[in-house]
Amino acid sequence: MTTSPEKLLAERRQRILDAYDMKVPDRVPITLNFSYMLARLGGVTKQELHDNPDKAQELLEKWALYYQPDAAFGIGTFGTHMPSVILGDRQTKWPGYGLGPDQPFQFVEGEFMKAEEYDEFIEDPSDFTLRKFVPRIYSALEGFADLPVLTSFLRGYGGLAGVAVLNKPSLRSALEALLKVADWYAQSATRTAEYARRMEALGFPVDVRVFGATTLAPFDLLADNLRGMRGVFLDMYRCPDKLLAAQEKIRRFSVEQVIQTTSATGRKLIFIPLHRGSDGFMSIEQFETFYWPQLKALMLDLIKAGLKPYPFYEGVWDQRLEYLRELPKGKTIGMFQSSNMFKVKEIVGDVMTIVGGFPVSLLEGGSHEQVREYTRKMCKALGKNGGFIMSASVALDECNPELVKVWVDATKEYGTAV
Repeated sequence: MTTSPEKLLAERRQRILDAYDMKVPDRVPITLNFSYMLARLGGVTKQELHDNPDKAQELLEKWALYYQPDAAFGIGTFGTHMPSVILGDRQTKWPGYGLGPDQPFQFVEGEFMKAEEYDEFIEDPSDFTLRKFVPRIYSALEGFADLPVLTSFLRGYGGLAGVAVLNKPSLRSALEALLKVADWYAQSATRTAEYARRMEALGFPVDVRVFGATTLAPFDLLADNLRGMRGVFLDMYRCPDKLLAAQEKIRRFSVEQVIQTTSATGRKLIFIPLHRGSDGFMSIEQFETFYWPQLKALMLDLIKAGLKPYPFYEGVWDQRLEYLRELPKGKTIGMFQSSNMFKVKEIVGDVMTIVGGFPVSLLEGGSHEQVREYTRKMCKALGKNGGFIMSASVALDECNPELVKVWVDATKEYGTAV
């Protein structure tokens, strides 16, 4: 007897929500992040996925129905290249836009704040962002460097003369570019809502991983967007006090931004991709000084606001797992990439829901038997007492489609015996 999409939707949603609540679901849930795997499955280029989100959605629906996971994702980044293209974003390259049509998206790290500009940033991060950072990373917004100091408007009508600067061609074109991006996002929101309705009509819950906002660890925001990795690691030695002061500013306005964003949608999950805190980037002493206190404070602030942080512990966090026990029980969801997942369960399994960790190397080049056996081990160890969602360590871009099917089916088989 075939189960209706409505019943499947309810079962799958509840299964994932039970895992989020650290309960024991009827079986271990499994989610698939197809990402660029859809291009190979559909015989199209990565650029075509970006340029034609309707096609990407059709492929997502087709292959979600084939694999039958509890939730399927992969459409998120497809189409979001256009704001970057319109604004001349110097931080990203996309298939067909700065890259070949079948090359994956790339983030281009740069130094967009000099070490001698820390004081300026700390004094007024909003002004620095608008008149320094934005013109540096977006070629179409270089005119923002000519904006008056915003505090000039505190003079009331006496400061209105500063508006005359908007007559500059560079500023007019910058504002026009921003309006184009605003229009694009309005259209995208309508399209995304329709895609979600279509997925749920097929029996796949979408709301279980629609993030209310995305934010960064204070150290990562500095390393990724402002100072660059080389710059920020030099700052730990050359100007540690300023590095710490800047992080405090970042933590405060990051929390404010997240609360403002989520208040409009009511969505509680907050995605936090963690880039520089893993075992290979800094020593324990540096982690204890420059990374963990600020990240922990950020997450506690979000929890206090009634939100649920969903950090992605990228890389290996085996040497840092004990620190994660300082987080309140059941208030965060931890997605892990390359950590020892059995150690993760042992150390933080009673503190947070655990997501991910299945090695894509097995899904790319393993045997059927290897995939099934590792799935069995993960279900048995990590599924014990609930609070676990099976997912791959990263997106499925280069995975063997046949092995992905073996993995999904094995999770359903072994995930009921925990």
